[in-house]
Amino acid sequence: MFDWDGTLMDSAAAITESLQAACRDLDLPVPSEERARYVIGLGLNDAMSHILPGLAPARHQEVVARYRVHFLKHDPDTGLFPGAAETVAGLHEAGFLLAVATGKSRRGLERALAATGLKPYFHATRCADEGHSKPHPGMLLGLMEELGVVSDRTLMIGDTTHDLEMARAAGVASLGAAYGAHAREALLEHGPLACVEDIGSLRAWLLHHA
Repeated sequence: MFDWDGTLMDSAAAITESLQAACRDLDLPVPSEERARYVIGLGLNDAMSHILPGLAPARHQEVVARYRVHFLKHDPDTGLFPGAAETVAGLHEAGFLLAVATGKSRRGLERALAATGLKPYFHATRCADEGHSKPHPGMLLGLMEELGVVSDRTLMIGDTTHDLEMARAAGVASLGAAYGAHAREALLEHGPLACVEDIGSLRAWLLHHA
């Protein structure tokens, strides 16, 4: 089970800058880079509640709409981490069941899968707007049920503490991607099997241990 942003897609900076720009557009308090990076992986409404705790929920969609405008501007400059496409294709060819559990919307994920050419390699996907947001285990539980796999044969790979908390809540092992949104030290606090520093190390770890 892969997270998307910050794990396969090198998009943490684009998300952070887009959140900050959206707040500026609406004359709202602009979150620090650290605070904005913390919410990467959450569903957009949950992210709004964290970075703008005093904002009425009825206004969340205003911020989300401005965020999407800015994020789409980053699209031409945002791509997969080097080696990510080859890693996913290689794991698929080796016979692994692959899935995505992401804080992106369904529309956003489908756009990203089409743009990167990775859609054929994933057997199932779940998005934050289809149920509970991370760190609730709902996405992982749904994916395991759909794919017919048990928790002790499942691995969640993600770059945020939200990913690792979700894995723990679902009774699933996790692997931290320390090259994404959250620091290695924060990831280690949530008990991953290991933390890897780049896609090459991720692929090597999976080929050796999976």
